[in-house]
Amino acid sequence: MTEIRDFEGRSALVTGAASGIGAACAKALAERGVARLFLVDVDETGMAELRLDCDVEIIVGSVADEALWQDLEPRMSGLDHAVVNAGIGAGGKLSELSFADWRRVMDVNLDGAFLTLGASMRAMGEDGGSAVITSSTTGVKAIGGIGPYGVSKAAVAHMARIAALDGAPSIRVNAIAPGGVDTNIWNSSEDFLRSVEAQGREETLKAMASTTPSGRFASSKEIADNILYLLSDAGSNLTGHVLVSDGGFTL
Repeated sequence: MTEIRDFEGRSALVTGAASGIGAACAKALAERGVARLFLVDVDETGMAELRLDCDVEIIVGSVADEALWQDLEPRMSGLDHAVVNAGIGAGGKLSELSFADWRRVMDVNLDGAFLTLGASMRAMGEDGGSAVITSSTTGVKAIGGIGPYGVSKAAVAHMARIAALDGAPSIRVNAIAPGGVDTNIWNSSEDFLRSVEAQGREETLKAMASTTPSGRFASSKEIADNILYLLSDAGSNLTGHVLVSDGGFTL
C-alpha cells in the first residue's frame, strides 16, 4: 500500500485538537508528513495523549481568548494549513434560552472561529495556504431545539465564503458541514446521556441515525479525511465551498 505524504514538511494549526474531529485531523496530518503542528484546546491531557510523530506545540486555552492568538500568531509565521474546528454544543428552544447561554456558544463557535481564522490567514501571509472551518448540517438544515449551535454553524459557513474572497488568490478557505458524527460533543446533551444510561451508546447513536439514509453516524476519521482533502493540493481548485458530509441527512 502506497503511503500518502502530501503534507510533507508543512506546518498546520488544529483547534479543538484534544478529541473527536480535531484529534483525528492532527493524527492524519502527522501520518501524512506534516512537520510542525500547533494544537489548541482547553484539554491539555487529551492533546498530550495524541503522541504524534512530528514537532508539536501544545497551546492550552480557549480559542475565544484574544490574548492567546496575540501570543501565538508570531510563532505561526509561514503557516501552511489551518483546521478551525473548536466548538461546543448546546440545546434548547431560542425562546427559552438565556442570553448567557447564547453568548457561551457564540463565544467559542463564532468569535473563536473568527479569531482563529484571522490569526491563521495573517500567519500564512503572501505565501498563502489553506484553511477549513468546521460547520455543521445544522447550519444548512434548520433543526429545532439546538438554539445558538445551529446559528453559529451557519455563520461560520458564510464566514468561510467571505474569507475565501478576502484571501484569494493565495489563501483558500472552505468549510465542512458534517452530519451526525460519533464524538464527545454529544456528552453535553442531557437527553443523550440519559439515553446512553438506559440503552448504551451504540444503540443511542443507532437510533439517532435512523433519519440518515446511510443509517449510521460518521467516524471522526472519515470527517478528517474530508477535511484533509480540502486542505491538500488535491483540492487546489476548491475555495469558498461548504462540503456537506452527512450520509444523506440533508436530502
